Amino acid sequence: MKTALLVIDDEPQRAEELCFLLRFLEESHVGRAESSNWQAQVEQNADLRCVFLGRYGSAGQIPSDAIHAIRTLAPRAALILVEEADQPVRLPATLEASCGGHLSRPFRHSQLSAILSRLQASASRDSRAGSASSIRRNAELFRSLIGHSPAVVRVREMIQRVAPSDSTVMILGESGTGKEVVARNIHYFSGRSQGPFVPVNCGAIPDNLLESELFGHEKGSFTGAISARRGRFELAKGGTLFLDEIGDMPLNMQVKLLRVLQERTFERVGSDRSLEADVRIIAATHRDLEDMIRAGHFREDLYYRLNVFPIEMPSLRDRIEDLPLLVDELIERMAHEQGVRVSLSPAALRSLSHYPWPGNVRELANLMERLTILTPHGQVEANDLPAKFRAYVPVEAVAMETAKEAVAAGDENSETPSLPRLPGAESAGLPPEGLDLRQYIMELESSLIQSALDDSNGVVAHAATLLKMRRTTLVEKMRKYNIRRGDIDLDE
Repeated sequence: MKTALLVIDDEPQRAEELCFLLRFLEESHVGRAESSNWQAQVEQNADLRCVFLGRYGSAGQIPSDAIHAIRTLAPRAALILVEEADQPVRLPATLEASCGGHLSRPFRHSQLSAILSRLQASASRDSRAGSASSIRRNAELFRSLIGHSPAVVRVREMIQRVAPSDSTVMILGESGTGKEVVARNIHYFSGRSQGPFVPVNCGAIPDNLLESELFGHEKGSFTGAISARRGRFELAKGGTLFLDEIGDMPLNMQVKLLRVLQERTFERVGSDRSLEADVRIIAATHRDLEDMIRAGHFREDLYYRLNVFPIEMPSLRDRIEDLPLLVDELIERMAHEQGVRVSLSPAALRSLSHYPWPGNVRELANLMERLTILTPHGQVEANDLPAKFRAYVPVEAVAMETAKEAVAAGDENSETPSLPRLPGAESAGLPPEGLDLRQYIMELESSLIQSALDDSNGVVAHAATLLKMRRTTLVEKMRKYNIRRGDIDLDE
């Protein structure tokens, strides 16, 4: 029997439910298998379009070798991971990039329909492209969307929901968070995926050239127009036009863009012939457009035309739990592209997790590339990081590392290690009876905070600068240790 969609799941009830729903959605060639017998079905069905992979084996986890085996035997089939809503599947970043998405139970009609629409839209493209290029494309698209934080999971879900439609999307977020990555994902999983994706940075083009850049111009329409030229709206015909930094668009161009969105037609500069605007619009900005509307710098009517389906990209500091996964993915990318692999020590990774990341994922990528050049084929320690990252090493982490190094040195030299001296302590050596390391570090941290406050005459902001930490962090630690000094109000 010909199978187009295959459900591999060792949980019978869930597998039967998913097969029923797929058949209900008019997918007649649906097969079902278990972890022990799926290979035969895959080998016998060269036209397999998608594998839904759920519970695998007695452990209930999805092993990496199963994913690699499916990828080897069915390189052109999309791979969808089936999971329970309260038990999401966790995979390494490189494996996650080779999969086509997640399907959560309880199953929703809209989610299944979106997946099937994607499969249908990409069928002809996948038949032309080999499996290796497809996987590389998927990895490139999801590089900045790697992570298991609730914010990133939410973004991926919203992409899946809006991609099949032609709705206008507004992507909001700080610079470097990956807004263009989201736009490319929406295009890739949409019905326009075979059309072009045309990006325009509205803030990088001079005001007097932006109209020509968007709509094109006729020969002789202005000085320097020596020939006719197509604009971005024409170049994006049948595909997606990505208007990046829409908040930087001048007001006179906002009026013209609004007209195009309303009438779905436009004219080249110097022409009176109307052309159809057969594009999907995705806009993005790091600015607060509502504040700009109140200040008179952005048109309210255009805002509501663009803000049909908003997606807000989280900053890296708001999803700092994803940092290790992003670092691993960037290390793999450098190893693949440059043949150089580095690793970060736990102390270095801790330092990066305390940095505020104003440049977000873009700044992280630049740092990893720099570290790859500076320490090829080596481990990056905290001291190898640039100074601005070392400045955010927490005091307790420094004390812990110092204590560990001292103990390690003692083991190697068979001598009593030298520990940092507490202010007022009579001895710097490790007592014969040992010590409570946790309590020791707490006392050390409290003492250093007291010393910093003394040196700064009780000014918390100055003490925080001395301790290389943010003022709010220092206030929290003062609360923790019940440190009160004169006019310092810890309840502020």
